Amino acid sequence: MGAVICDVSFQARRKYESTIRPRLVQLQSAWPDAVTVRGFQARLATEDLGVAMRFNSPGRVATAHALTSLLAARGVDTRDELHEWLDHTDNRAALRRVKGMGPKSVDYIGNLVGRSQVAVDVHLRAFAAAAGVPGLPYEKLRAVYEETAACLGHEPGGLEHAVWRFQSRRAAGAAHVQPAAPCT
Repeated sequence: MGAVICDVSFQARRKYESTIRPRLVQLQSAWPDAVTVRGFQARLATEDLGVAMRFNSPGRVATAHALTSLLAARGVDTRDELHEWLDHTDNRAALRRVKGMGPKSVDYIGNLVGRSQVAVDVHLRAFAAAAGVPGLPYEKLRAVYEETAACLGHEPGGLEHAVWRFQSRRAAGAAHVQPAAPCT
Protein backbone atom coordinates (compact mmCIF):
# COMPACT_ATOMS: atom_id res chain seq x y z
CA MET A 1 0.00 0.00 0.00
CA GLY A 2 2.95 2.32 0.60
CA ALA A 3 3.93 1.91 -3.04
CA VAL A 4 0.34 2.52 -4.18
CA ILE A 5 0.11 5.69 -2.08
CA CYS A 6 3.48 6.93 -3.30
CA ASP A 7 2.71 6.05 -6.91
CA VAL A 8 -0.45 8.15 -6.96
CA SER A 9 1.16 10.94 -4.90
CA PHE A 10 4.41 11.30 -6.88
CA GLN A 11 3.70 10.27 -10.50
CA ALA A 12 2.00 13.37 -11.91
CA ARG A 13 4.06 15.09 -14.61
CA ARG A 14 7.01 12.73 -14.13
CA LYS A 15 8.57 10.16 -16.45
CA TYR A 16 7.12 7.04 -14.92
CA GLU A 17 9.45 4.31 -16.15
CA SER A 18 12.70 6.18 -15.54
CA THR A 19 11.80 8.25 -12.46
CA ILE A 20 8.87 6.83 -10.49
CA ARG A 21 9.00 3.08 -11.03
CA PRO A 22 12.61 2.58 -9.84
CA ARG A 23 11.91 4.61 -6.71
CA LEU A 24 8.80 2.59 -5.93
CA VAL A 25 10.71 -0.67 -6.35
CA GLN A 26 13.42 0.64 -4.03
CA LEU A 27 10.83 1.77 -1.48
CA GLN A 28 9.15 -1.66 -1.49
CA SER A 29 12.52 -3.28 -0.86
CA ALA A 30 13.55 -0.83 1.88
CA TRP A 31 10.14 -0.71 3.61
CA PRO A 32 8.70 -4.26 3.32
CA ASP A 33 6.42 -3.59 6.29
CA ALA A 34 4.69 -0.84 4.29
CA VAL A 35 2.62 -3.44 2.46
CA THR A 36 -0.36 -2.22 4.52
CA VAL A 37 -1.55 1.31 5.24
CA ARG A 38 -0.82 0.80 8.95
CA GLY A 39 2.71 -0.38 8.17
CA PHE A 40 3.28 2.55 5.85
CA GLN A 41 1.86 4.98 8.41
CA ALA A 42 4.27 3.60 11.04
CA ARG A 43 7.20 4.22 8.67
CA LEU A 44 5.99 7.76 7.96
CA ALA A 45 6.00 8.45 11.70
CA THR A 46 9.71 7.61 11.99
CA GLU A 47 11.26 8.23 8.58
CA ASP A 48 11.36 10.98 5.96
CA LEU A 49 9.36 9.95 2.88
CA GLY A 50 11.05 12.60 0.72
CA VAL A 51 14.42 11.04 1.52
CA ALA A 52 13.12 7.49 1.03
CA MET A 53 11.64 8.42 -2.38
CA ARG A 54 14.59 10.67 -3.27
CA PHE A 55 12.13 13.47 -4.05
CA ASN A 56 12.45 17.06 -2.90
CA SER A 57 8.76 17.78 -3.22
CA PRO A 58 7.05 18.79 0.03
CA GLY A 59 3.66 18.98 -1.71
CA ARG A 60 3.82 15.41 -2.98
CA VAL A 61 5.07 14.17 0.39
CA ALA A 62 2.17 16.02 2.05
CA THR A 63 -0.28 14.36 -0.36
CA ALA A 64 1.10 10.91 0.55
CA HIS A 65 0.79 11.71 4.27
CA ALA A 66 -2.77 13.03 3.90
CA LEU A 67 -3.84 10.07 1.76
CA THR A 68 -2.35 7.67 4.30
CA SER A 69 -4.15 9.42 7.16
CA LEU A 70 -7.48 9.33 5.31
CA LEU A 71 -7.23 5.64 4.47
CA ALA A 72 -6.14 4.74 8.00
CA ALA A 73 -8.98 6.78 9.51
CA ARG A 74 -11.47 5.00 7.24
CA GLY A 75 -10.14 1.55 8.16
CA VAL A 76 -8.64 0.83 4.74
CA ASP A 77 -5.46 -1.20 5.22
CA THR A 78 -4.96 -3.43 2.17
CA ARG A 79 -5.21 -3.28 -1.62
CA ASP A 80 -8.33 -5.44 -1.55
CA GLU A 81 -9.96 -3.16 1.02
CA LEU A 82 -9.12 -0.09 -1.06
CA HIS A 83 -10.47 -1.81 -4.19
CA GLU A 84 -13.81 -2.39 -2.44
CA TRP A 85 -13.79 1.00 -0.66
CA LEU A 86 -13.63 2.77 -4.02
CA ASP A 87 -17.07 1.35 -4.93
CA HIS A 88 -18.67 4.09 -2.84
CA THR A 89 -19.11 7.59 -4.24
CA ASP A 90 -18.65 9.15 -0.80
CA ASN A 91 -15.23 7.55 -0.49
CA ARG A 92 -14.15 8.75 -3.92
CA ALA A 93 -15.31 12.24 -2.90
CA ALA A 94 -13.23 11.97 0.29
CA LEU A 95 -10.16 11.22 -1.83
CA ARG A 96 -10.87 14.31 -3.93
CA ARG A 97 -10.71 16.44 -0.79
CA VAL A 98 -7.06 15.45 -0.25
CA LYS A 99 -4.87 18.22 -1.65
CA GLY A 100 -3.19 16.89 -4.78
CA MET A 101 -5.90 14.31 -5.55
CA GLY A 102 -7.89 15.29 -8.60
CA PRO A 103 -10.27 13.13 -10.62
CA LYS A 104 -7.38 11.55 -12.55
CA SER A 105 -5.64 10.56 -9.31
CA VAL A 106 -8.82 8.96 -7.95
CA ASP A 107 -9.25 6.92 -11.13
CA TYR A 108 -5.53 6.10 -11.24
CA ILE A 109 -5.45 4.77 -7.68
CA GLY A 110 -8.31 2.49 -8.66
CA ASN A 111 -6.20 1.08 -11.49
CA LEU A 112 -3.33 0.55 -9.06
CA VAL A 113 -5.50 -1.75 -6.94
CA GLY A 114 -6.92 -3.75 -9.84
CA ARG A 115 -9.95 -1.81 -10.96
CA SER A 116 -10.32 -1.22 -14.70
CA GLN A 117 -10.77 2.52 -15.01
CA VAL A 118 -9.76 5.31 -17.33
CA ALA A 119 -7.52 7.90 -15.71
CA VAL A 120 -7.36 10.76 -18.20
CA ASP A 121 -3.94 12.43 -18.21
CA VAL A 122 -1.96 14.55 -20.67
CA HIS A 123 -1.19 11.51 -22.84
CA LEU A 124 -4.84 10.52 -23.16
CA ARG A 125 -5.81 14.13 -23.83
CA ALA A 126 -3.15 14.47 -26.56
CA PHE A 127 -4.27 11.21 -28.18
CA ALA A 128 -7.91 12.33 -28.16
CA ALA A 129 -6.97 15.71 -29.64
CA ALA A 130 -5.00 13.99 -32.43
CA ALA A 131 -8.07 11.84 -33.10
CA GLY A 132 -10.26 14.95 -33.42
CA VAL A 133 -11.72 14.99 -29.90
CA PRO A 134 -10.08 18.02 -28.27
CA GLY A 135 -11.00 20.01 -25.21
CA LEU A 136 -13.59 17.84 -23.45
CA PRO A 137 -13.92 18.15 -19.68
CA TYR A 138 -12.42 15.27 -17.69
CA GLU A 139 -15.66 13.35 -17.07
CA LYS A 140 -16.79 13.56 -20.70
CA LEU A 141 -13.42 12.51 -22.09
CA ARG A 142 -13.30 9.59 -19.66
CA ALA A 143 -16.78 8.59 -20.89
CA VAL A 144 -15.55 8.71 -24.50
CA TYR A 145 -12.70 6.34 -23.64
CA GLU A 146 -15.05 4.05 -21.69
CA GLU A 147 -17.51 3.95 -24.58
CA THR A 148 -14.70 3.29 -27.04
CA ALA A 149 -13.41 0.43 -24.89
CA ALA A 150 -16.89 -1.11 -24.78
CA CYS A 151 -17.28 -0.69 -28.54
CA LEU A 152 -13.94 -2.43 -29.13
CA GLY A 153 -14.64 -5.15 -26.57
CA HIS A 154 -11.82 -4.08 -24.23
CA GLU A 155 -11.61 -3.32 -20.54
CA PRO A 156 -11.49 0.46 -19.95
CA GLY A 157 -8.22 0.21 -18.03
CA GLY A 158 -6.65 -1.89 -20.77
CA LEU A 159 -7.52 0.66 -23.45
CA GLU A 160 -6.32 3.47 -21.20
CA HIS A 161 -2.99 1.75 -20.63
CA ALA A 162 -2.52 0.99 -24.34
CA VAL A 163 -3.21 4.60 -25.31
CA TRP A 164 -1.01 5.88 -22.48
CA ARG A 165 1.91 3.65 -23.51
CA PHE A 166 1.51 4.53 -27.21
CA GLN A 167 1.25 8.24 -26.54
CA SER A 168 4.14 8.29 -24.06
CA ARG A 169 6.35 6.64 -26.69
CA ARG A 170 5.08 9.09 -29.28
CA ALA A 171 5.92 11.98 -26.96
CA ALA A 172 9.43 10.55 -26.73
CA GLY A 173 9.60 10.57 -30.55
CA ALA A 174 9.19 6.82 -31.16
CA ALA A 175 5.91 6.75 -33.10
CA HIS A 176 3.32 8.79 -34.95
CA VAL A 177 -0.43 8.80 -34.37
CA GLN A 178 -2.45 7.09 -37.07
CA PRO A 179 -6.11 7.89 -36.41
CA ALA A 180 -8.30 4.78 -36.39
CA ALA A 181 -11.60 4.36 -38.16
CA PRO A 182 -14.58 5.54 -36.09
CA CYS A 183 -16.42 3.00 -33.96
CA THR A 184 -19.94 2.47 -35.23
